[in-house]
Amino acid sequence: MKRIDTNSIARSMEELETRFGDLGPVKERVKAHEIETPSWGYSDSGTRFATFTQPGAARTLLEKIDDAAVVHKFTGAAPSVALHLAWDHVDDYGELAAYAKEQGVRVGAINPDLFSEQDYKLGSLTNESESIRKKTLDHLLWSIEVAQAAGSTVVSLWFGDGTNFPGQGDFRRRKKWMQEGLRTVYEAMPDDMRMLLEYKLFEPAFYHTDMADWGMAYVFCLHLGDRAFVLMDLGHHALGTNIEHIVAFLIAEGRLGGFHLNAKKYADDDLTVGSINPYELFLIYNEIAAAEEDPNARADIGFMLDQSHNLKPKIEAMIQSIMACQAAYARALLVDRKALAAAQHEGDIIRAENLLLDAYQADVRPLLAQIRIESGLDPDPLAAFRASGYMKKVRKART
Repeated sequence: MKRIDTNSIARSMEELETRFGDLGPVKERVKAHEIETPSWGYSDSGTRFATFTQPGAARTLLEKIDDAAVVHKFTGAAPSVALHLAWDHVDDYGELAAYAKEQGVRVGAINPDLFSEQDYKLGSLTNESESIRKKTLDHLLWSIEVAQAAGSTVVSLWFGDGTNFPGQGDFRRRKKWMQEGLRTVYEAMPDDMRMLLEYKLFEPAFYHTDMADWGMAYVFCLHLGDRAFVLMDLGHHALGTNIEHIVAFLIAEGRLGGFHLNAKKYADDDLTVGSINPYELFLIYNEIAAAEEDPNARADIGFMLDQSHNLKPKIEAMIQSIMACQAAYARALLVDRKALAAAQHEGDIIRAENLLLDAYQADVRPLLAQIRIESGLDPDPLAAFRASGYMKKVRKART
């Protein structure tokens, strides 16, 4: 892997400033951009057909924390790690939070397990069985306790609830149960905690999903209160969906709470960020960057990777994805907002589109390298990680 030529960074920065003006504000905003990594992305995983093992993959929650801390060490952009209660079990989550702090990271969003047990085969909060609905609620209320013990202020909810065949369930009855259950959980949350509702078009339910799209999640949020937000997973839409439009709409409504960042080609493929459609990623970040500059917009958004690193080395895939997010965000920050607004007002479609393309086509690698140098980091996080010997060490230790 070719290392960045630090001697050329200053020259490239001058060229960028000539084209786009003062880069100081851009650098500060990129430095402040945090991207959470998921604990489950560091352990062995697979498809419904097989699990593919990787030498050195994390085997325990503490090892996942260790790996997440390494990603933050080399990127400077991933100070938190999300936990999933399907796999991340410890006796004392306060002690876990203390361990994470010692490693230089913190516990992020808590994700309850609403799909892995046999009882949930026909749904969790929308199950016909009252006892299973109660079991689900008990687990969700316990998840709030876990979040409090771990120092987290975010509970992130995704439901695999749905049906596979017409007639299997009653749509309106299931909606009522979902709404009632969410209300119970919402009212149990402390005042500083946020609920994120994630939607999904299909899978594991293939006829209908009880929270199938952003509109349904949004309606549930409206019924709950101002601490309930929509969580957008980039892979959870029909092909061809204009995701950046949804982003802008939810920001305008003050209800976009966070992202699960990944990429897809066909369905919910959970590929690394920016690997399939980097222009779409840029357009999404463009809406976010514009909202951040609008004093009337509510853009308090959390960013988290949610990807299945079955083939790519797990830590390297995390670093690669964070670098892709930083590049898309940096390009979005280069857009000339005043000129874009003027072109839109004048109906100059060509000019408006080219203003976006000028920013998208800019080579921001020197800019990001300079940001990392100013932050005390290696300008090339991926190359620096490979040279660190970390994987060689853990492969030997985690035999």
